[in-house]
Amino acid sequence: MGGGPSKMAPEPPEPLMAEWRPVWGHKNKDLQFVKDYQPYNEEVKQLRVLLHGLTGAGKSSFLNSVDSALQGRVTGRALADNTIAGESFTRKHKTYEFNKGGPGTFYPFVFTDLMGLEKETNKGVCVEDIKLAMKGHIQDRYKINPCSQISEDNQNYNKYPTLNDQVHVVVCVIDANTENILDDEYMKQIREVRLAARDLEIPQVAILTKIDEACPEVKADIKNVYKSKKLKQVVDNLSAELGIPLNCIFPVKNYHPEIDTNDEVDTLILSALNKIINSGEDYVNGL
Repeated sequence: MGGGPSKMAPEPPEPLMAEWRPVWGHKNKDLQFVKDYQPYNEEVKQLRVLLHGLTGAGKSSFLNSVDSALQGRVTGRALADNTIAGESFTRKHKTYEFNKGGPGTFYPFVFTDLMGLEKETNKGVCVEDIKLAMKGHIQDRYKINPCSQISEDNQNYNKYPTLNDQVHVVVCVIDANTENILDDEYMKQIREVRLAARDLEIPQVAILTKIDEACPEVKADIKNVYKSKKLKQVVDNLSAELGIPLNCIFPVKNYHPEIDTNDEVDTLILSALNKIINSGEDYVNGL
């Protein structure tokens, strides 16, 4: 029989590691911070957050998850699609307020949702439209034209944006399952948006969605999120490729099959929201 030593199959990599970012136990603290928040700069009535990213990354679902964490119940105000057709379900430049307890009472921050970026031309949002949105030139409810950027004579073009119209935080939403297969064209578009935000000195945060689909250990117990080697690698790669600091990248699980909220999901969502608000507040006070 064969004379050589038998080769043993390599052991699978250890899926969990020592916690690389502490987070648990801060839900109530973060929720209270959000409830107490008011912009210090009197020119800013509402902190404006712009969501962008690839089609299907979970932008609308993240917006809904923020709303759910604040309301204490699963909501679905921003329409999200559950297909894999590869075409953005969001068609308009639409801004969402978050109700704060009573009718007509809202938190002093808003999220703007955009059509997703697409690899093929004439399908997704134009990068130039994202740049104009950051500067406050695009008014709410503008129906995005994938074939061309908004023109100055369009009725939804704001020629003279105020500080309150401008974007104060740019949030890039990325699917944890697709991070490693982002091709050059996608990366070029995301990088172009990032550089434009940098030139405007607008702070940037990245939201990593669908972490339960990317890592079985996190799906089994979401508290493993900051022990997952898989997610740590994804976060490190994103930071290296996009230049976003590690402490500005937040893994989250959006509400999807759930019909009730839970503390673990809320904790991740509110931790990210806390960072978004603080970043925007630093920006509007540093102008």
